[in-house]
Amino acid sequence: MTASSPVRTLSKPHLALAMLLPVYPLITTILYIVLPLTEGWTIWQRTAVITPIMVSAMVFVVSPFVQKRFAGFILRAK
Repeated sequence: MTASSPVRTLSKPHLALAMLLPVYPLITTILYIVLPLTEGWTIWQRTAVITPIMVSAMVFVVSPFVQKRFAGFILRAK
């Protein structure tokens, strides 16, 4: 007979909180780098530059980091 582990479900509020911690300094750093380089550009042009950087960082760096380091916090036993 095998022992079954408890079912764990995603806690969206906990995930949001865990994602907020690395995202705030990341977006702030990106803005400090991009804004001086895009002086005089309209907001939509700046956003067009920042968005692919931010999305790539979220998918390949931030999200895996949060899922690995905070799994116990964001996954709750039922």
